[in-house]
Amino acid sequence: MKRDVRVAILTMEGTNNEEEAYQSFRHSDSSPEIVHLKKFENRTRRLDSYDVLFFPGGFSAGDYVRAGAVMAARIRAKIKRDLENFVEDGRPVMGSCNGFQVLVELGLIPDTGKSYAVEAALAPNASNRFEARTVYLNVRRGNCLFLDGFSDGEIIKLPIAHSEGRFVPRDSDVLRRIVKEGLNVLTYVSGSGKEEGYPWNPNGSEHNIAGICNRRGNVLGVMPHPERIFSRFTETDWTRERRGYDIGNRFFESAVRFIREKY
Repeated sequence: MKRDVRVAILTMEGTNNEEEAYQSFRHSDSSPEIVHLKKFENRTRRLDSYDVLFFPGGFSAGDYVRAGAVMAARIRAKIKRDLENFVEDGRPVMGSCNGFQVLVELGLIPDTGKSYAVEAALAPNASNRFEARTVYLNVRRGNCLFLDGFSDGEIIKLPIAHSEGRFVPRDSDVLRRIVKEGLNVLTYVSGSGKEEGYPWNPNGSEHNIAGICNRRGNVLGVMPHPERIFSRFTETDWTRERRGYDIGNRFFESAVRFIREKY
């Protein structure tokens, strides 16, 4: 009998894509639940009763102050230690788009200093406009558990939709450690796999960074939206390619498989 894998999809006012995330985890043979942050704050739900935590996209708290800052502040005020215990226990945590912004604001990634200090920001796009389209990404797996279903150097396509996705490290030392330790696991590239500027890099991120994983390999933040491709019919080119499309599902299936194998 397969172990039931419980997934919390964390929401608050302004988040969206939680339904797509729910469907992605459901298609990955797990038991997802959409959980409002208030339920963790008032202890009607406990974080340690879940195996996987997912931060969806959107505009949490309207992205006032800056993207993801208010949601991160609420988490830090009420459930900071619970979340840190969750991460330190090795359980998978992932955030896409606004979820990536929240994880950076919490200091969970890149965390090169091992102190959960804020070491980067997701700044406004260099184009000064909202960018929404499909992008190409180069995969550098490292030890990131969410990328277990991919090959090193594999070029994949995922949709983006954001206005504040430009990854900016706090300083050159943080960027150096990110690159040296291989934490930049997803990189914007052209269709031929080369690192290029705009429009292939849609936001101007330094080193074309599209996704960051922590050292331990269990916390991943990505600006693109893998949860939007939970079946072949939600992939932009499905009518032309006429094949099953599993790129988005591989992120979620990898996390579910990790929990079943480890626990």
